[in-house]
Amino acid sequence: MDIAFPWNDRQGRFAPLKALALAGIIAPGLWIGGHGLNGTLGAKPLEVALHETGLWAVRLLLVTLAITPLRLITGWGKLMQLRRMLGVAALAYTLIHLFLYVVQQRYDLVVVVLEIIKRFYLTIGFVALAAMVALGVTSTDGSIRRMGAESWNRLHRLIYPLTVLAIFHAFLQAKINVSEEVVQIGVFVVLMAVRFLHRGRRLNVWSLLALALLAVPLTAGLEALWYGLATGVPWRRILDANLMLALAPRPAVVVGLLALVLPLLAIFRARPSAAGTRRASL
Repeated sequence: MDIAFPWNDRQGRFAPLKALALAGIIAPGLWIGGHGLNGTLGAKPLEVALHETGLWAVRLLLVTLAITPLRLITGWGKLMQLRRMLGVAALAYTLIHLFLYVVQQRYDLVVVVLEIIKRFYLTIGFVALAAMVALGVTSTDGSIRRMGAESWNRLHRLIYPLTVLAIFHAFLQAKINVSEEVVQIGVFVVLMAVRFLHRGRRLNVWSLLALALLAVPLTAGLEALWYGLATGVPWRRILDANLMLALAPRPAVVVGLLALVLPLLAIFRARPSAAGTRRASL
């Protein structure tokens, strides 16, 4: 029986794209583990590792959700072979995140369960994890055949609400500095908007450019709303901070720049190749 290596395609051939993605997936874990072993994760290494694995779990969820929009915009079908790998990687980082929390609680599972029940941010995080496990267990071709494509697709649409729960969990955990989480929710909104544009048959360069422009005030507004509701910081002060060029790039700017990549990809796809231009002129 042939061994199914993660860097091979469905035909068992080496796939450079999958190998590159696998290296990118493993790199953060190696970085966290390496610094942990070397004692260079700071004064509270376990807390840092817990935080970093949680961040990478959400980042990988967003990259997973980005596969379909990128495929729709670029027409590059090979991207779809990365979706399962990325989703399973997000689950793996989430499970490591949970394990590190158990370690932080000195392996006392009773305390872990009670904390999950008592603390809202842990409750929603655990709900997101449970949904991710359900998707991970059914992420095989055999599961698709057993469940049927329609039921399988219905189940795997849970990735949308579970991503929202995961980001909300991160918001509540971060408490004060939520720059990363604001970028995450902004990127999530952009990726969902691309899907809606496609369903409405309005996915084109101009709609993507408009989306990139709208992403900036939308993200800034979400950031101001969070600080205003959760911390009491005046929301106008947060909005003003987005106009201060001396500060580090604000989340709204980061999301806007990421969203701007989408119309640029659409423009690149729309350009005829040199070979195609020559054939058309013959």
